[in-house]
Amino acid sequence: MDTSRHNDEIVRNLEHWNRKPSLQKSYRAFHQLIAQHLAELGYGKIVELGSGIGNIKETIPDCLRTDLFPNPWIDQVENAYQLSFSDESVSNLIMFDVFHHLRYPGTALAEVIRVCAPGGRLIIFEPCVSLLGRLVYGPLHAEPLALNEEITWQAPDGWSAEDIDYYAAQGNASRVFLEGEHQELLKPWKIVHSQRLSAVSYIATGGYSMPKLYPDFAYPLMRGIDSILDYLPRLFATRLLVVLEK
Repeated sequence: MDTSRHNDEIVRNLEHWNRKPSLQKSYRAFHQLIAQHLAELGYGKIVELGSGIGNIKETIPDCLRTDLFPNPWIDQVENAYQLSFSDESVSNLIMFDVFHHLRYPGTALAEVIRVCAPGGRLIIFEPCVSLLGRLVYGPLHAEPLALNEEITWQAPDGWSAEDIDYYAAQGNASRVFLEGEHQELLKPWKIVHSQRLSAVSYIATGGYSMPKLYPDFAYPLMRGIDSILDYLPRLFATRLLVVLEK
């Protein structure tokens, strides 16, 4: 399993996070939006897969942070293709910028459906392909959009969960959840909510890898611009929230 590139990104991301208050505020807003869509079952774990630097706990304190790598801020190591949780023991599972790293999304979703309780939810937060999104996640981003590449839904026979490698296709969520590719394979999930966000207040922070385009004190103004651009998602959406329910 050669996933060292993922962990190298996590270490770099933590350095940028500590230097960018506006980036921290952007993620807090994203996590607050996710929290609004959590299933309230009264039982079951709230789990985030691929927690990266683990900042979700600031907004969702009960969230169990997991990743492939045993960093100090991670609660436990998990592999999306081979989860350690027992059947129907998870009330909510969150994938923040994880879906586009799944080489075999259908195989991972089958494992998620196993651990998810009836009425439980899978919350996916991903890049969104719009006119602006194509620019931001295309020539201005290191990871590929891969819009013309085939999505391999299921892992081939003989494949092992330990065989994962680095994979990225930032357009996959938009293709599946907005354009309908492989929709027939999403059963037994039900899409209960989808939302496209302009999120220019986040994009203009430069994220984890690019320079910041506005001073931190201008963050409220940028959020106001977000609220206007949200009315034109085909042009300006850069983020996609999808809520699936079992």
